[in-house]
Amino acid sequence: MDNIVKQLRVSQGFNLTQEELAKALGVSRHTIMSIENGGNTTGEMVLKIANFFGKDPREIFFTSNVAQSLQGQLA
Repeated sequence: MDNIVKQLRVSQGFNLTQEELAKALGVSRHTIMSIENGGNTTGEMVLKIANFFGKDPREIFFTSNVAQSLQGQLA
């Protein structure tokens, strides 16, 4: 699943390592690495990440690439 988790994690406002974000969310670093690399995740984790960064989940996980892909499937 395309997302901007890594960009948010390393942004000036946060500047976190994968380990630091994982600890804050109560998951393993491997989980964060998987999500950043486009792996699937649970709805609960999507909400945890969105809440942590103070964003709507669609701003993080539904990037323009996903929207374009969905539009192509619906056409």
